[in-house]
Amino acid sequence: MKTLTAFTGIAILAAYIIGSGLWVNTGDGWYRSLNQPAWQPPDFIFGIIWPYNFIVLGIAAVTIAQRATTSTTLTYLTFFALSVICALIWAYQFYRPHNLTVAALALIGTALLTIPMLIIAFRTSLGVGAAMLPYQIWVAIAASLSYQYSRLN
Repeated sequence: MKTLTAFTGIAILAAYIIGSGLWVNTGDGWYRSLNQPAWQPPDFIFGIIWPYNFIVLGIAAVTIAQRATTSTTLTYLTFFALSVICALIWAYQFYRPHNLTVAALALIGTALLTIPMLIIAFRTSLGVGAAMLPYQIWVAIAASLSYQYSRLN
């Protein structure tokens, strides 16, 4: 069961990476034409934080699958899958139909759904929990940015 749940966590992560890659497009004219929040991080930050986040999410999924009870692991994977669904809704809504309000709400959902993930991670491994803190902070910042984009545009 531990191998199956670890594989499931990696599959959820792969869906997150692939879906984000399909829909996120910051290089086109539309995105660059948006009024940005004054506190928008520089572009290079995005290139640093996302690979880190994806690696940590993979490590967390495997570590939790290996160390936690099956029930705890399934709870973690449920919150992980729901948070990824919300994150992908954000990516699609923001970059395809440009529905910034729905996108912001979806990313707020992601930020809220990652809280139980973080709690489970900390209970399973202090190191993994600490490594996941930047992800939690990042999705909270991203949700706030997305909300600001919806207000400014």
